[in-house]
Amino acid sequence: MKRSRILLSAVAFFGYVAATLAQSFPGKAVTLVVGFAPGGGVDTTARLLAPKLAEYLGQPVVVENRPGAASNIANERVAKAAPDGRTLLVTTPAVAINMALHKNGPLDTLRDLTPVSMVSSSPNILVVSPSSPINDVQELIALARAKPGTLNYSSAGSGTTPHLCGELFKLRTGIDVVHVPYSGNAPSLAALIAGDVDLSFATIPAVLPYLKAGRLRALASTGDKRSELIPDVPTLKEAEVSGMSVNVWYGLFAPAATPPEVVEDLASAVIKAVHAPDFKQHLLDQGEEPVGNTPAAFARFLREEIAKWSEVVRLTGIRVD
Repeated sequence: MKRSRILLSAVAFFGYVAATLAQSFPGKAVTLVVGFAPGGGVDTTARLLAPKLAEYLGQPVVVENRPGAASNIANERVAKAAPDGRTLLVTTPAVAINMALHKNGPLDTLRDLTPVSMVSSSPNILVVSPSSPINDVQELIALARAKPGTLNYSSAGSGTTPHLCGELFKLRTGIDVVHVPYSGNAPSLAALIAGDVDLSFATIPAVLPYLKAGRLRALASTGDKRSELIPDVPTLKEAEVSGMSVNVWYGLFAPAATPPEVVEDLASAVIKAVHAPDFKQHLLDQGEEPVGNTPAAFARFLREEIAKWSEVVRLTGIRVD
């Protein structure tokens, strides 16, 4: 009986939240702008999120793809939109990395966008070929120190999270491995499987099919804790490499100057969405772990991300054309 009362209370609460959001939110369609082509991870997540937001906000929600310029086309589209909660950005760590890579870029994320809520997060995975003689992280570090500059790692491209993850790994361990950029996760991992490179950093959605098929072997994850999706894979912290918390996250942003009450309404809708069993399962099926945090918590996290990647760029001298 007690469990039934708790369940009924939860249902009533979420019903009240949905009704409140529908009444208070602006009365026009909401557009989720995605800075990447259709079919990718962030696009898929945005299209799964759209009907949930529509349900909770009581307004139609559509997805608009604006790929190009390292997602800056979409970022600027939202930054210049009216701050009324009707034009929103669903994006990735690119909004923080771009700030680090382009000090004088056209967009200042902290000035021009308002963090609403993080939708999901997923660590990067350090992987090698099954035929690799490297069995764990400490063996990798020892080999790289014994033969500096002879090992190489692939990434999804210069300036991507896997690239900066690899550079951060080099900084934290003091090793010298050579970066080999590819145009996406698929060719990066294909090169690893073919033996063209020695190791790679990539997201869980990218590596999971290869891990299940035995075509790649995971050494460690960059998460703060082990992932529910690959619980047998230790974190880099467990392998005695500290300061390597690197996640690929998808988050919702509004234009700067969006009224706080609208931002809070949007965040409430995201939080409710990530707690919905069907949406949560969709995220897990894609290799993403649901988050759903407050605007204040997301803003703190964003500032930490920008500071972290700015340090990596400064210390390594990374440049992206």
